[in-house]
Amino acid sequence: MDTSSSDDMMRWFQEVARNARNVQAETLKTILEMNHGAEYLKKWLGDIDVHNMDAEALQSLYESMVPLASHADLDPYIQRIADGETSPLLTKQPITTLSLSSGTTEGRQKYVPYTSHSSKTTLQIFKLAAAYRSRVYPMREGGKILEFIYGSKQFKTKGGISAGTATTHYFASQEFKLKQQQTNSFTCSPQEVIFSGDYKQSTYCHFLLGLFYSPQVEFVTSTFAHCIVQALGFFEEYWRELCNDLFHGTLSPRITLPGIRTSVLDIIEPNPHLATWVSSQCEELEESDWYGLIPKLWPNAKYVYSIMTGSMQPYLEKLKHYSGDHLPLVSAEYGSTESWIGVNMDPSSAPENVTFTVVPTFSYFEFIPLHRQACDTVVGAVDDYQEDDPVPLSKVNIGQQYEIVLTTFTGLYRYRLGDVVEVAGFYEETPKLKFLCRRKLVLTINIDKNTEIDLQLAVQKGSQPLLTSGAKLVDFTSHANIADPPGHYVVYWEIKGEVNEHVLARCCKEMDAAFVDHGYVVSRKTNSIGPLELCIVERGTFRKIMEHFIGNGATMSQFKTPRCITNKVLLKMLNLCAIKRFHSTAYK
Repeated sequence: MDTSSSDDMMRWFQEVARNARNVQAETLKTILEMNHGAEYLKKWLGDIDVHNMDAEALQSLYESMVPLASHADLDPYIQRIADGETSPLLTKQPITTLSLSSGTTEGRQKYVPYTSHSSKTTLQIFKLAAAYRSRVYPMREGGKILEFIYGSKQFKTKGGISAGTATTHYFASQEFKLKQQQTNSFTCSPQEVIFSGDYKQSTYCHFLLGLFYSPQVEFVTSTFAHCIVQALGFFEEYWRELCNDLFHGTLSPRITLPGIRTSVLDIIEPNPHLATWVSSQCEELEESDWYGLIPKLWPNAKYVYSIMTGSMQPYLEKLKHYSGDHLPLVSAEYGSTESWIGVNMDPSSAPENVTFTVVPTFSYFEFIPLHRQACDTVVGAVDDYQEDDPVPLSKVNIGQQYEIVLTTFTGLYRYRLGDVVEVAGFYEETPKLKFLCRRKLVLTINIDKNTEIDLQLAVQKGSQPLLTSGAKLVDFTSHANIADPPGHYVVYWEIKGEVNEHVLARCCKEMDAAFVDHGYVVSRKTNSIGPLELCIVERGTFRKIMEHFIGNGATMSQFKTPRCITNKVLLKMLNLCAIKRFHSTAYK
């Protein structure tokens, strides 16, 4: 990215951040003017003349007349669009594309409207983020990016609307090509590899091309940290085959898709010198359990770049292992299938401490103040927050937790995103957010209320004894088992390495004791929740779970391990793969 373009992006952002309050009012007015007359808005605003209203007056009117909405409230309209209805339902502009959420957070995939505005804001945030990264980690012109990215097959809905994941739409868009040209960094893999539809074949080719371009690779990236960890685990198995292909300029017979074979073979050529060097590096890396793999094989890489917050935090330790002592981990931007939200202005900050500065032109943002409920709330509660009325972006307070509400250019109005964030500070007039978790409770049986963060902290504490055995936690999930009264938590672990049963029993006990929610502690002491169960599953179990989701339409670029499972098929899979079970003695 040339310096002038980079400076222009940062100057533009400073200007909109400095005037965030007015920019937000104008953003909402533009959205309402564009979509005035759409059925959903007409239902609440009637025939109000939004074009001739003052922006701030319209803002107050909108918030008083249009109710907060969940996806369920908008889903009937989205389904009518999917079924082919062409009258303006959510937007005046025709919606010709629908995005699928990953489905790994709430258990089912959802349709979300996607327009050219979605691709344009993606290009915009990537350019803005690249501008801030280039200040800290300057890139060489025309460098390569080793990207573990995966498009899925797009399909047509009943009404002929194109549907697929948001990442698929973006990777297929003109904006994806523009991003590479305007940031002067080019992905190693051609479109045929990105869109193969077979993540194993794509991953193999990503690596082969990444090694072929090794000296030119400027950074390593994927949508989620989990994706990079999965890919590098794959590399540990197949490096010899990759070196052979690099040596001879060939492509393994395991790559069977003609489009991939042709596109990759058009690029690579024999490189015995590079292949010999890679092979010698890998032999050394194998001896050290692949510590520092990334900088060893891509010595000119400046950093690893990915989403590393929320449900990705458990993969940070493994990613740090692969990155070695000195290669920085840079947290990617904050967004959702529904809208981009904030940019990481400080790429040098540790992923655990990263904040995201809201870009006030992307959507109209509101924030619902959240307060943790008292521990004696009603049995069976499905949430652990009390909430106040939503406030606009300009009225949030540092230190307060909020749920984000979006009004988007793509037809979502006062849409509750379900993300819990904390305001960490401000850049000019726009807030800097720390992502905390999804709002939905992960584990609850009666008065206990444990979120994804609570589960992560308990697993982190409980897995500490593994270190004495040299073993590592690969992945985990959980289940609130209420089939056998009084009900208890089951936490599933996949472990790499050998651990004796005494250590695992201690892990189980310490994990149970690490849940500090008062409702849980009281319930355990009175035995209204039974002892936590630690279930060890065989190696490869979580890869099977990932493949289950991919087989049902998710992509590697979107996949997140679900942290609490209720799906009967997945529970059966986990229990069939169980090799050891332990019950906590923490409250005896």
